[in-house]
Amino acid sequence: MAHLFVKDIKPGLQINDIYMVSQPVLRNTTRGDLYIAMYLSDKTGKLNARMWQATEALYNQIPAEGFLQIRGKSELYQGSLQLVINDLVVVRSDQVNLAEYMPRTDKDTAKLFAELKEMLKAIKNPGLSALIREFLDDAELMKRFCTAPAAMQMHHCFLGGLLEHTHSMMQVAMRILPLYPKVQADLVLAAIFLHDIAKTAEMSYEVAFSYTDRGQLLGHILLGSMWIQDKARAAQAKGAKIDSDVLDSLLHIILAHHGEYEFGSPKLPATAEAFMVNYIDNLDAKMNQVATLIDTDATEGNWTGYQKSLETRLYRKRPTL
Repeated sequence: MAHLFVKDIKPGLQINDIYMVSQPVLRNTTRGDLYIAMYLSDKTGKLNARMWQATEALYNQIPAEGFLQIRGKSELYQGSLQLVINDLVVVRSDQVNLAEYMPRTDKDTAKLFAELKEMLKAIKNPGLSALIREFLDDAELMKRFCTAPAAMQMHHCFLGGLLEHTHSMMQVAMRILPLYPKVQADLVLAAIFLHDIAKTAEMSYEVAFSYTDRGQLLGHILLGSMWIQDKARAAQAKGAKIDSDVLDSLLHIILAHHGEYEFGSPKLPATAEAFMVNYIDNLDAKMNQVATLIDTDATEGNWTGYQKSLETRLYRKRPTL
């Protein structure tokens, strides 16, 4: 039987199929009964799932990331599609076709990476250029950079997503920087390339998308800042001169690129370059998120269900222009 992809699941369907599981959590209802909350996904999307009247023994069988044969029903809950699981069986990864379960970019990653490297040649500052070369010459890191997702859920959450997101941000920056001649372009371009570089270590994406222990403990902002300082020292050991003010300005952009404390930013933007990178990052993430939700939301009609992350429903009817 052909796999029923997440994008094709409508409310009220009886489901008997294999899905990738991630982030299973054992919880208590208000009455004290146990239930299991988890995400089920394939390459086309991800859904919340619940299994009521669960047991601790059953929960302990479920892998933190892996595959489950589930039997249950799809339903709408508070405007969002979810799966209610009646029973489940753990499935070994060698029994599934991973290509059906790992979402990936539909773009040519080799072409994106080549174009990204070409855009980075616009950086004229010798110290920043030497720092960027240290990263580009790290073949294993660049391999992970071209493969990693950009996020777990919110945007570009697919293999190659980090590269696609970074490439899009660079394109936006190259187009708008001429409009703001007082903004230091070299800092903006270097920061865009490096702002999420440590997501290659923050997340695991071999079988399913999850956070690594190091990613949970430190996060990509701190890890990225540490890597930049390590690579700067390596470049300096080879004779590169990296001005401390330039390095501090770059690190500030990395530390501030989430824009607000509540979004995990250790610092608020305090320079023009930091504001620009924050806004470009948010723009590209939001546009990818909106486009994906409009395409994948299961609600019928011109409007999607309420999107909590955007605090709105999305209107998807396209006018004729």
